[in-house]
Order: sequence, then structure tokens, then C-alpha cells
Amino acid sequence: MRRNELGYWVAVAVVLAGLTVPWFLWGSATVVAGLPVWLWWHVGWMGLASVVFWTFARRAWGIGIESADSDDGSSDRRVGGSGRTRETHTEGDSP
Repeated sequence: MRRNELGYWVAVAVVLAGLTVPWFLWGSATVVAGLPVWLWWHVGWMGLASVVFWTFARRAWGIGIESADSDDGSSDRRVGGSGRTRETHTEGDSP
């Protein structure tokens, strides 16, 4: 499942990168609302890319990098580890 998801996100990234430059609009002098249509393409494409990145960050951040097994203790090898918590002091002034 994770491998299929990785392939999906790679394909999405390739399409986003490949259509960033509107090669099909080269030589077009069409103007919409006072701006060239290729500029509108970039505005719309950046909006789409930001939504795709937001979706990727929420759903698949770390895919292909982190292992699927969360029970292997790998969280303990990260900086801070899983057992490290911030101590709260209820007495006195905070430093």
C-alpha cells in the first residue's frame, strides 16, 4: 500500500514539475484582464501546487523515508526520543 502511494506522489510531482512551464502557450499573445494568459497559468498553477503540497504534507509526509513499522523502536533513535517530555513545575516562578 505505501509503495503504491509513493508511486502516486512521485507521478504527481513529475506532472507538477513538467507542466510548470506552459510550453503550449509559447508564442501566444492572448491577454485576459490585461495580463498575458501565460501569467494567469502561473498564478493558477502555483495555487494548485500549494494545495497539492498541503495535501502531501498532511497525508504522506515522510513516505519513502520513514519505515512503515512504528514498533521497531525507531522513535527512540530520534533526537529527544519518544519518552522525553517537558517537565512542568507547579511550584514557584518559572525561570
